[in-house]
Amino acid sequence: MKYAYLILVAFLFNSCYQVERNCSDFKNGSFEYKYEVNGKTITTTFTRQDNLEIDYHGKHIDSVAVHWINDCEYVLKTINPKTQSQKKAVHIKILTTTANTYTFESKIINDQQKRTSRGTVTKIN
Repeated sequence: MKYAYLILVAFLFNSCYQVERNCSDFKNGSFEYKYEVNGKTITTTFTRQDNLEIDYHGKHIDSVAVHWINDCEYVLKTINPKTQSQKKAVHIKILTTTANTYTFESKIINDQQKRTSRGTVTKIN
């Protein structure tokens, strides 16, 4: 009986902390992403329509191919890369969602150092 109680408690504890992800809500739309570089906040906006993303970095505009692995994971690859870093594909995994934001983890595919970063994107339209 003691083990049945422990299993029930473990099940209830786990079910309370399952994260709901509505990733498909973020396949299309306009988005904003803020990050810091040398203590300065940089804001990037982008629009995504299924398999195409247009990124706006100040005066620079990049077209990016989006390959959806599943509703919550995708790979980004710059269509016409101008630098070595733009040639590298990036894997994105959506970890959590709210009504208008998603938190993600990203990593460069085939990165020797296996670095990852996290951030939050806001849907603006």
